Amino acid sequence: MIDMNKNTTIPGYTLDNAEQFIGRTLGVSDWHLVDQASINAFGDATCDPDPNHMDPEWARENNPYGFTIAFGFQTLSLLTFLCKEAGIKPTGVVEEYNYGIDSARFIAPVPSGARIRAKCVLKGVRVRGLHHKILTVAVEIEVEGGEKPALVADWLVMCGGEK
Repeated sequence: MIDMNKNTTIPGYTLDNAEQFIGRTLGVSDWHLVDQASINAFGDATCDPDPNHMDPEWARENNPYGFTIAFGFQTLSLLTFLCKEAGIKPTGVVEEYNYGIDSARFIAPVPSGARIRAKCVLKGVRVRGLHHKILTVAVEIEVEGGEKPALVADWLVMCGGEK
């Protein structure tokens, strides 16, 4: 498990000057395993028993890949964890919130047993009130050894600084 309080941001990247970092890679997370147990837990938590994801024998015989794959929304739900590890949070942030997703596309499957990581690029910064900014972070979730990313998304993160 990662230390979410650890400062993993790039040197000089602060909430006050975040606009200067637009277009730059903020960081890349470590590789993380997506195993069948986590896929099953996600399916159970979301009341979705789809055999493409949760039944390896069924998937081997019936789905186009021949193996189970992670739920797309499971991959999307890992943005917070992976991107915090990658270092999207500027120095000087005292509060941060998931503000939404501008776009998300599921490009390639995440096979059960695969490892994924996130590459995060600062795409935009908008001022939101006196002490807040909304960061648009372009995220690519890579599958280790894959030719295409599993997911590409523009994620909105509201960050607040000192009041």
